[in-house]
Amino acid sequence: MNDRQQPYDPYAAQEQQLIGYDAYGRPVYGQVPAQSAAQAQAPQQYEQTYEQQYGYDYQGYDQQQPAADPGYGYGYEGQQAQQAQQAQQWIPQQMAPEPQAAEPAPAPAPEPAPRQAAQVPEPRRAADAGPDGDYRTEQFAFIDQPDEESEDVIDWLAFTESRTERREEARRRGRNRVVALIVVLALFVVGGLGYLWYAGKLPFLDGPGSKKGAAAAGGAQKRDMIVVHLHNTKKGGTSTALLVDNVTTKQGATVLLPNTLTVPRQDGTGLALGKAVEEGGIGTSESLDTVLGTDIGGTWRLDTPFLERLVELVGGIDVDTDAAVPADDKAKTPAVAQGKKQHLSGAMAVAYATYRAQGEPEAKQLQRTGGVLYAVLRKIPGDPKAAAVTVESMGQILDPALNAQTLGAMLSRIGEHAKVGDYRTELLAVKADGSLTDEANKTVVKETLGGNFTAAQSAASPRVGLRDATGDDKTQVTAKAALLNGGYTFVDGGKADKTQAASQITYQDDAQRERAVEVAKTLGLAETAVKKGENAVNADVVVTLGKDYKPS
Repeated sequence: MNDRQQPYDPYAAQEQQLIGYDAYGRPVYGQVPAQSAAQAQAPQQYEQTYEQQYGYDYQGYDQQQPAADPGYGYGYEGQQAQQAQQAQQWIPQQMAPEPQAAEPAPAPAPEPAPRQAAQVPEPRRAADAGPDGDYRTEQFAFIDQPDEESEDVIDWLAFTESRTERREEARRRGRNRVVALIVVLALFVVGGLGYLWYAGKLPFLDGPGSKKGAAAAGGAQKRDMIVVHLHNTKKGGTSTALLVDNVTTKQGATVLLPNTLTVPRQDGTGLALGKAVEEGGIGTSESLDTVLGTDIGGTWRLDTPFLERLVELVGGIDVDTDAAVPADDKAKTPAVAQGKKQHLSGAMAVAYATYRAQGEPEAKQLQRTGGVLYAVLRKIPGDPKAAAVTVESMGQILDPALNAQTLGAMLSRIGEHAKVGDYRTELLAVKADGSLTDEANKTVVKETLGGNFTAAQSAASPRVGLRDATGDDKTQVTAKAALLNGGYTFVDGGKADKTQAASQITYQDDAQRERAVEVAKTLGLAETAVKKGENAVNADVVVTLGKDYKPS
């Protein structure tokens, strides 16, 4: 009995035949018409031949065929597959087929041409079959079973997630560091500005600890100053400057004095500063005190050979030169280039300090002298004793009132101000007649030199400044003689910018009012001409003569 002839199979009447395999490698059966015994035996021979060719048992594969996919039960192929499955369920109940007589093996049929659609999938080859021709359970992999690739994917996802978290954490730490750095910088800037404000080092704002604030709180400022006369021993001429040490504000200054400045003599007559210095300079510091209202501590005569040696002792100086100085073979003067931070030797420093081009005003040459003095002060040792040794090494004979120790200590203090930038160089402006300008009195004399007069000086002879607004020189001479005869210290105020009809007598300090009234009586002016006001020249009382003044 054939294995397809099952007595209990309702579909046994219909002969089933293997017609091929579907896309998943499963056999597909179909109905065939009735055939003769020889024809029915042909499939069996084909199966044997197929088994020999492809190396697996068709009967064993048929018995271990897995259940059909439920979703595959539609259409013709699905119906045939279901019928084949029902037919296979009856196979265990059948009796083993009767052995048949061995028949000679038919001639092997020609190998069919391989077709792409009928090729057996890789998992069904004989190499994958067990020793009994059956497939092993581990050869079937399901979607829900994890494999090595799925584990690798999980590990990769975990690694990617952890790396992303580390990057985010690094970004957060970086942002926190940036914020902390900004906060620290802000605190540093605020603290620095606060310190600069308190110390008064902001150029536009004065703090409680500023030098100006301390000066204002302490009242009058204490200043130490000396006068320097630079003598050009080769070409002649002199240059005069005041070196100022403001002890209260801890600032230094160089005030350049033009040779045209008029200073009074002991007899009351005026003389140009340059001529007074060339005549020996005796009493020059006292004359300057009279004109400027200062208290000069000593006079330093500095001849050009000693300036040259001083520059060499400090190792040369650096100066911003405003002009090129040509060399002079006769005077053995080296050339000096123009530019920023020119390094000058002793001879070059002397040549630059005394250089004045043809047609240049005296102010240009004075500015060069001031630049050299400032550069020398920056190189003076900060230790007073070391500075005194430097002064002694020059070999210059100094004024007995200003010995090497006193001068060295003075230069070291001023030099410290110059090194830190608390230093300025100013030119005292004068008119053509040698008198001070109003601007010079307000800025240089009062602010830098501190030339003012207080009630503490009331016991001394009052200083009376005389300014002529009459336009008549004879009137001014008569008034000057009257003041000198009255015992007053005369201060030449020069000529007014324009004439005026009424005379005026002004005073700044209330303690000087009585003296202003006495001056009015001395000149024959009414007491109504006396008024309190700011004086243009540095004196206790200032007289401005008008056309109403009548010489007696």
